[in-house]
Order: sequence, then structure tokens, then C-alpha cells
Amino acid sequence: MASDDEILDYLQLINTENIGPKTFFQLVSQFGSVKQAIQNLPLRYNLFSRSKAEQELKLAKHLNVKIIIDISPEYPQFLRQISDYPPVLYVKGKTELLNPEACLAIVGSRSASINGRKLSSKIAYDLTEQGITIVSGMARGIDSAAHKGAMYANNQQGPTIAVLGTGVDIPYPSENKELYEQICRQGCVISEFPLGTTPQANNFPRRNRIISGLCRGVLVTEANLHSGSLITAYTALEQGREVMAVPGSPLEGRSQGTNKLIKEGATLIENADDIINTLKQTTSAYTKPRQHITIEPELLTIPLDNETKIDNIPQKKTSSVIDFITVDGVLVDEIIETSGLDSATVNAELLYLELEGKISRQPGNKVALIK
Repeated sequence: MASDDEILDYLQLINTENIGPKTFFQLVSQFGSVKQAIQNLPLRYNLFSRSKAEQELKLAKHLNVKIIIDISPEYPQFLRQISDYPPVLYVKGKTELLNPEACLAIVGSRSASINGRKLSSKIAYDLTEQGITIVSGMARGIDSAAHKGAMYANNQQGPTIAVLGTGVDIPYPSENKELYEQICRQGCVISEFPLGTTPQANNFPRRNRIISGLCRGVLVTEANLHSGSLITAYTALEQGREVMAVPGSPLEGRSQGTNKLIKEGATLIENADDIINTLKQTTSAYTKPRQHITIEPELLTIPLDNETKIDNIPQKKTSSVIDFITVDGVLVDEIIETSGLDSATVNAELLYLELEGKISRQPGNKVALIK
């Protein structure tokens, strides 16, 4: 078990401005340990103070929130397999749920149909009865239905994991406060963000990589073409996870995103048995050949309320990401690796470049400059 001193070191380094997970681990690798990284931190970084870290740890204990660092035995081992896993997790609830035999994420539209919510709840219930832990983002719509279905299983004692884009002490949306409290009792709520972090649009793409990273697969039940749920599917694809989707009528806007996923390689799912059979074919998410899905994540800033259309995204200056793109095309994974940026940042920049008409998407998760 990690000591308070080790946790304080982690809190100091990860909360230092301009240090994210990738930079955190680069510094640790360079200097040999978190403590050495703090002691030798380059002057360009303004180190988060020890006193503030101590206040954060004290508040966490007061709120019955556990701070888990990546060297702790409770840290989700499956999550550690992704390239930009968070070095620190805040957990409220049962930490023993973080390393189950298998997890599946269920995500979808916030403005879900009645049938979409019913199916998500039923699938979550059936999978929980089979020992598969359901993970979602506690948003209204499909997320909430999945959590509720999971918790109704096992004689209404079923576990579930909610990953928040806020601090674990900030239920969001506020209408889900009762659901939040039930999840804390039966399962757990987790976040990489410090206590007191309020909803901020840029936090939700980062949250999505944890949802998919915890799981062997992601099921998208309903999603329109501009849905943030497609981002979770896209992130899952990058992580080598199984991507699954529920088909729907082509006349229904909430089915356009899921139908697109299926056409581009996602596994078609109608019930829990389909998911179980799919997962049985894969002993490890990394031993199965990557699915050839070429979805285009059209919204990397998830809206805080209802789903937002592309034309509502604010303009943003492009970064040096464009310097790594050629007219012949380059793999997104190569851009991430070469640039040293995390996947959420790269994908967000690619989105703005695409909206500005500077790049185009190509099959096989590639992008190319437009001549």
C-alpha cells in the first residue's frame, strides 16, 4: 500500500501546471522516481505546493475518498495498459471493484429513446448477473440506464463503476445525485480530477479514455453522428479494445452513429449473449487483431447538457500537430508518438484542423493534408 508521503509526491507532480500523464511519466523516467522528479523539476514548471497537496489528502480522508496512485495494489491493472493512463485516481466507494475479472463499458445518447434505455438497462442487468462489471459515465440517458440495470442485478446489490469528468465529490449532472449516492454504496465512482473540480467541457474527452481503458470492450447503444459517445468508441479502438454497437432504424437520428460504427467494423450486438460470445473470443484485448473501424470522431469536446452539433464548437487556433501531417497521410498513432502529446489533445487538434478544411480522414485511422 502506498504511503501518504508517496501520495503527496504524486499529487504535487501531477497537479503542477502543464504536467499531464505523459509528461508525468517522462519526468519520472528521466529522474528515476517521482520524488527525484520533484527535486529536479525544470524551472519552466511551477511546482504545486506541498501544503496544497496535504490539504487535498486531508480533504479526501474527510470525504471518505481514497487516493490511489499507480503503484498501489488497488490501481486498475487493465487501465495501466493504455499509453496515457492517469497516475492518480480518486475513488469513492468500493476500491476492490477496480480489478474485476472483466469490465464492459456501455455508453450512448443523453437524449436516449425509451427503447434505448430499456435495452441498455437489460443488457447491463444480464451482464452483471454473469459477473461482468458495467462501467459508464453517469450521464443522463444511456449511461444512467446502464448503471441502474447493473445495480438492480444480484438481488438489487449489483456493482457498477462510474467515471466522472468532475471531482468525485461533485455529482454531475445534479439530477443524478441520488444515482451517484447509490453507486457509491454498491459500486464506486472514480475520477482523475482533483476534489472540487466542476464540469468543464475539456475534461470529458479525458474521462472517456478511462471509461474504455478500464474495459475489455465498449458498447454504444444509441448515438447520432455528432455524439460524444463515438469518441469513447474511437478511444477504445486506439486502445485495442473491442468496439460493439446496437443497430437501429436508418430513419432514427439516434441510430446513425451506431449504424456507422457497424458498417465500419464494429460488432453488431442485440443482447447480452452477443457480448459474452464476443468477449469469449478474446482472452486479452491485445491479442485480438485490431478492428478495421475508420470512424471519424466528430466531437471531442463533449457537451455538458444535450448533444451539441458540430457548428456549435468554438473556433480554436491550431497547434503544431499539423507539422506532423503529410499529403500522403500519416497514422494518428504515429502523430501521438512523435509529438509527445496525449491522444485526447491530438484528437482535439485534428478535429479543429478537419473543421477548418486543412486535413481529411483516411481509412485505417490516418489523416492527410488537403492540398
